[in-house]
Amino acid sequence: MTLFNRHILAALVAAMWSAPNVALADNVTVVELFTSQGCSSCPPADSLLGELAERDDLVALSLPVDYWDYLGWKDSFGSPKHSARQKSYALTRGDRAVYTPQVVINGERHVVGSDRRELKAALAAAAGNAIDVGLEVNERTIDITLPDASGERRRGTIWLAGFSSAEPVEIGRGENAGRTVTYHNVVRKLIRVGEWNGEALSLSVKRSDIWADKMSGCAVIVQEDRYGGIGPVLGAALVVE
Repeated sequence: MTLFNRHILAALVAAMWSAPNVALADNVTVVELFTSQGCSSCPPADSLLGELAERDDLVALSLPVDYWDYLGWKDSFGSPKHSARQKSYALTRGDRAVYTPQVVINGERHVVGSDRRELKAALAAAAGNAIDVGLEVNERTIDITLPDASGERRRGTIWLAGFSSAEPVEIGRGENAGRTVTYHNVVRKLIRVGEWNGEALSLSVKRSDIWADKMSGCAVIVQEDRYGGIGPVLGAALVVE
């Protein structure tokens, strides 16, 4: 390689590093899989979520729960925040249905996460999001923009999730002992970053507030609060680096 080519290559690398990463798609459907390494019926759902994560019209996330840890294997990604989020959805819906593997679509309808036919039908019936969400990830910040929808009296909470794209896990005990399961778009950190009152909004979050080792992307989800719990999704976006 000549010195001239080295300079060109260095410039290209610098440009790639400094350029923002832009969300893959607008007006996407949000799919949240509540799963557990200690649940014997979850691996088919984990595999299916991996297929959905390849689609650019979906924000597909795995949120491992911790309430099956007592069965003999502590979920290495399990979080009480994920368990609380799942229970909040059930409270909002009023059906108190909390199980694994459970998929919640756009914060409303839930289906068995391994039931391909039911999930396909639910996704086909999912209503489009009400707002388009802008999301850019830079070296230092994560920038979120929301449109003006004050005439529609829209308002909601803004959630930011950092995730790792693929995490293979060798499970040593419990119902899945001896299996290696790959988990996709695994949420590693989930934080509430603000409120949206329906007016145009731009906000920046420090990248360090959400990013950690092995993370490969982030998603922003804007959703209503209902009856003291988490409600329907109004809009979302996802970035994979």
